[in-house]
Amino acid sequence: MKVTLFTLGTRGDVQPFAVLGAALADRGYTVTLCTAENFRELVEGYNISFHPVGIDSETMINSEQGQQIMKVDLYNLKKNLNEVVYPIIKTSLSEFYKLAKTSDVIIYRTKTLADVFLDQLDCVAIRAAVVPAMEETSAFLNPIMSGLKIPSFLNKMSFRFNELRFRFFKKPLDQFRVEHGLVDVGSSSGDIPGIYGISPHFLDRPDDWSLNQHLTGFWFPPKKEYIEPRVERFISRGKAPLLITFGSMPVEKGLGDMLLRGMEKIDERFIVIKGWAEWEVEESEKLMVLSTANFDALFPRMKAIIHHGGIGTTAECLRSGKPMFICPPVYPFGDQFFWGELACKQGVAVKPVPLSQLNGKKFIKGVKELISDERLYQNSKRLAAKLAGEDGVKSAVELIEDIMNSHFAKRSA
Repeated sequence: MKVTLFTLGTRGDVQPFAVLGAALADRGYTVTLCTAENFRELVEGYNISFHPVGIDSETMINSEQGQQIMKVDLYNLKKNLNEVVYPIIKTSLSEFYKLAKTSDVIIYRTKTLADVFLDQLDCVAIRAAVVPAMEETSAFLNPIMSGLKIPSFLNKMSFRFNELRFRFFKKPLDQFRVEHGLVDVGSSSGDIPGIYGISPHFLDRPDDWSLNQHLTGFWFPPKKEYIEPRVERFISRGKAPLLITFGSMPVEKGLGDMLLRGMEKIDERFIVIKGWAEWEVEESEKLMVLSTANFDALFPRMKAIIHHGGIGTTAECLRSGKPMFICPPVYPFGDQFFWGELACKQGVAVKPVPLSQLNGKKFIKGVKELISDERLYQNSKRLAAKLAGEDGVKSAVELIEDIMNSHFAKRSA
């Protein structure tokens, strides 16, 4: 049976799908993951087939136009839509549709816009996400709008924002339908089951969700214990360092300089993982700089983590039992601030500060609170112990198989 997964975005949007795909392949399914070309090595590292969409997420995000899109630059909006966003939609949808027509099961991130054709194909469709923005609820504000000051009684209404994307991208979507002879039957996907790679120990499942929406637990990759010898030597030279990473998020050089000045005023050692950031950082006796690293191996050796608030990095902090200080680069839109507030509410993080509002004084204050509040460390250890008892990937695979079996049983009845 052929299972195909669709996703777009940064590493945090792709790796969970690769983890899920690998688990399905272990069950005997023929699995293909379709996403941006720059994730080929990541996906193939999980021993599943890779099908590229003709875009490079890293290059696009780090470009001038990509920065404008991330910052919701309204002045250049029309130009960026026509020159960047619309071509991406057209290219990716064509590849997704080509694969979907020969697949038995489609597991997709809604950001791919695959909803526009899946209801016209005879296959099992399952929405998958690591951000709870697909299903409306009154329990919390739509996570992609978490930085906006909106009254809680409008929580449920905020999820209608999701449907605006079909109107916003009407031009390329109409072109896609015409090109492939598809009918516009609306964008509703309410009957499609959804699985979320989120632990119910961290986020309570909303009582008003449909029964076909499930929190499975985090989709963690298999642990890698290897740490480079030079990193091991740095860690072993003194007390546990603090780690700073902004993952796949770009960081301006000026902001990097500010963080470095702040680190110099704190009597702690640091490891900085640059990721996709382009800021220049020089190593010193108390500072090590890495381009990339295995979070699952490194985080347990750290004192605490300062990061951008992506759910993948947040989940690794939770698994390792380390408190965090979240500074979202994408704000007020995007889910990073949502996770920062939730982690703070759960008592495993200090109050989040958007990167655009961060200065030297706020950085030093946040770090000092992070290293001195013993309750954060106690709560982090307790939550880590709960997460150790769940297997989110296994639960997700079992749910997928239940959904598949139910679909094929109805079709053969």
